[in-house]
Amino acid sequence: MGRFVRVNLTEGKVRVENLFDYLPESVLRQWIGGRGLGVYLMLKEVDPKVDPLSPENKAFVMTGPVTGIEAGLEAGRWCSVTKSPETNTVHDSQSGGKFGPYLKFAGFDFVVLEGASEEPVYLYLENGKAELRDARDLWGRDTHATTRILMERHGKDISVATIGPAGENLAKIACIINEEGRAAGRGGHGAVWGSKKFKAIVAKPGLKPQPADPDKLKEVIREALEKKKASGVTNEALPAYGTAVLVNIINEAGIFPTNNFQYGQFERAKEISGETIAEKILVKKQPCWGCVIACGRYTKIGWPPFQGEGDGPEYETVWALGANVGVGDLGAVDKANFLCNELGLDTISMGNAIAVAMELYEKGYLPKEKLEGVELKFGNAGALVEAVWRTAYRSGIGDDLAEGGYRLAKKYGHPEIAPQVRGQCLPAYDPRGVQGHALAYATSNRGGCHLRAYLISPEILGVPEKLDPYTTEGKPKWVKEFQDVFAALDSMVVCKFTTFAYWADDLAKQLSVVTGWDVTAEEFATIGERIYNAERVFNVLSFGDGEEYDRLPERFTKTPMPAGPSAGHVAKIDEMLPEYYKLRGWVKGRPTRETLERLGLKEFADRLESEGLLPS
Repeated sequence: MGRFVRVNLTEGKVRVENLFDYLPESVLRQWIGGRGLGVYLMLKEVDPKVDPLSPENKAFVMTGPVTGIEAGLEAGRWCSVTKSPETNTVHDSQSGGKFGPYLKFAGFDFVVLEGASEEPVYLYLENGKAELRDARDLWGRDTHATTRILMERHGKDISVATIGPAGENLAKIACIINEEGRAAGRGGHGAVWGSKKFKAIVAKPGLKPQPADPDKLKEVIREALEKKKASGVTNEALPAYGTAVLVNIINEAGIFPTNNFQYGQFERAKEISGETIAEKILVKKQPCWGCVIACGRYTKIGWPPFQGEGDGPEYETVWALGANVGVGDLGAVDKANFLCNELGLDTISMGNAIAVAMELYEKGYLPKEKLEGVELKFGNAGALVEAVWRTAYRSGIGDDLAEGGYRLAKKYGHPEIAPQVRGQCLPAYDPRGVQGHALAYATSNRGGCHLRAYLISPEILGVPEKLDPYTTEGKPKWVKEFQDVFAALDSMVVCKFTTFAYWADDLAKQLSVVTGWDVTAEEFATIGERIYNAERVFNVLSFGDGEEYDRLPERFTKTPMPAGPSAGHVAKIDEMLPEYYKLRGWVKGRPTRETLERLGLKEFADRLESEGLLPS
């Protein structure tokens, strides 16, 4: 769209800037948009050592060049980029729905939030104009109430991204919610908005982005649709059962984390599976803007004591608020999911924090009086639901839960109980039974994450080819390729589910017809490699990131899986790291000057060297 908005919250000033005056096209081609351009701007504008919840941290609300261009590319997404209060890493969090396209349709490619307001405010965007407005009447309201009030005020044809009470109360696992149920979830981005007294962005459509080659775009979209139709994942499994189709698959593989990753199978998995959701509580599919896969679910529960309706639950949510806390009651899982959406909490982090608290309590590390009547034992459905709202309001034990699972475990003297990397707890796959995925966890720049490199695809699902999940041979190469391609894909800001149907060749072709850049698959992967190295540079400058952080807790590396198909296995990170570092051109987890200069990042190599952080 050629414009972005810079909001100085301290001064209460909004400035619309010309994108191409600020960023040459050569820079845009190097970083694309979304996640990539976000980390570039963070390195340019933010001191990596900044306190994430101070006014000096910035929050970037990003789209990509493909966002909102046309249906069929799965480009109905947006991403938030900031320094995470949970991990102290540079952090991007992606969300679906329609907010990303509507931000473009309002006339803007991204928004920069800097400083901090004294009073609550929100940002209104329409027709290339931006205005900061009073949000004092919205402060304290949940995400649903906020969205509906703003729709009454500005019309139903808008999209709202907002924080809830969790973000306002600076919960480090707070997220940003759009469309009442889509979340930029991980990393505590909601707390960053809360620290700035920033409540919401309203985007009203009216403009339309134009591709460089409309005729070629039609051909590229036809090819993409054909490949998605040919994929059993994108054409059958996800449309029929949503992401929770994975529950039974992952449980049968013996890597469905149960009771805070103590076990790999959950005996009540079928009761919370995608198939059971479709049978018992599904109301309708809830696709993102322009999506033909339509994996999103809208569900309703109506049996005592749990009632409600709304978006989800997704696979990660079903696991985090189900198996990981030992709860097999679908009503309780969905109710906890609805509360997370309303209050603005990341479901993965919430489930992990509760599971950590449950293990701490059951092992006698968490004093009973601290719980104030909440019986945090595995399998207690009522305690699960109670813990969610307490976290959002930092009430009682909720004050500890709001800090996230890792800080909670550290506070009570047992950090080893938290299943985390770089302070962010892991998602729904036990790494002991998937060696490539384990390496992807350990080397994830944003902390424990399945979306930096989804090796579940080849190791479990057999896409694009079936790999032995228990072997380490060849896995570093797979992990690096996935990390690089996903980094570029996240910068286009398109859905990762497209990669079940096609890979870098098609993504590069789509990017080319939209921008006119003629990007090859090789350049596409190199862009991703540049982004991955830049993220690591930020982290090195932030807290000295490196080899000591490319690790998994001993629960995964020294304690074998106790039972099931993956019994006896551990994650063999040490076997894979040397080859991974060699492929990356890193020494002890840090990029070398040679690597950074090859990727056009000499200025970042100079910064590392000036602070004595560049490896020899």
